[in-house]
Amino acid sequence: MPSDAFPVKKISLSPPSLGALAESIQSGLSTNFASSACTVSTPPDLTLPPYHLAGPGLTGNPRIVDIGGPPNLSPLPNFTKKYELLSISAQAEMSTDTGFILGAGAGPFHVLGQNSELMPNFAYGAAVDGEGSRNERNRTYYAKIKPDDSVCCAQIPNKSTDFAFMCNLFCSDGKPGPCLHVTAKSRTGHLNFTETIQEALKASFGDKLVSIGGVFLIKKGTANLHVMPDFPKEPFKSREDVGKWLRYFKMDFSNNEDGPLVCLSVFHSGDDGGLDLRMEHTHCFTVKGGGGDTNGFKETSKGGHYHYDVDDTKEEIEYEGWFNVAEYLYRVDQSGT
Repeated sequence: MPSDAFPVKKISLSPPSLGALAESIQSGLSTNFASSACTVSTPPDLTLPPYHLAGPGLTGNPRIVDIGGPPNLSPLPNFTKKYELLSISAQAEMSTDTGFILGAGAGPFHVLGQNSELMPNFAYGAAVDGEGSRNERNRTYYAKIKPDDSVCCAQIPNKSTDFAFMCNLFCSDGKPGPCLHVTAKSRTGHLNFTETIQEALKASFGDKLVSIGGVFLIKKGTANLHVMPDFPKEPFKSREDVGKWLRYFKMDFSNNEDGPLVCLSVFHSGDDGGLDLRMEHTHCFTVKGGGGDTNGFKETSKGGHYHYDVDDTKEEIEYEGWFNVAEYLYRVDQSGT
């Protein structure tokens, strides 16, 4: 079933101003980090290191799209759940002239030959330097478990725009413009980076649905990430079975030759009104120069689904991110409907 045939629900949001969001987030960060800030400013060109995004900015008709969901993997994978980014962009009523999509989802098993984590990172349009036949820039990464049980993190082959099962996307025209600039160092509390922001928004705005997406770096410290292995041979019987199936890795970035961990993140605060949103989803990759594909990047061993930074390096942990708030929310192919 092509993705443009899946049901979609559109919700118009009334987000707080960037100034109000910055004030809220700054207040929350100060309770969980020794040093922090949240301001409104325009990011540098995000296509450049250390961010390596497909689009230069996060502004212009910002929207979030939640596709499928974890029920498509459990108790057995539903292999009919195949999606494609450009089809999703049409369902999310994105501009046909220019667009930028980033986020976190499940990789295209039908392309990669196995299950994986996906880091969608794709831009199209006249403002994009052509890196493909359709004037596109595809910097999508995936992370998978190799036969030797190590992690492979690499760019998606053949410029594929496919994914499967579930995905959470932040979409915009990809233009430079005012965003939330968030920095945090030396964690003093127990919440992770995105949880800190979510709790701050909840404290300020209560049940109001606030939907945010963007990118953050882990510059120093150690993070706990998981990578989904290939599909299980037996059905999952419980959520505990899913947790045992995932492979967890502690990945250190204090002296990382691959550069910082680049984290693509989508999260919400408030009441989702029965949409069964995934309230937070963050997938990460590292970029290593030196050949291996058309963009001059090669495989690394660091990437996956972000959980938290570990207590052993909480004093040295360092985050920096750029985010924007969505004006619209699209729920595509809601599981169970």
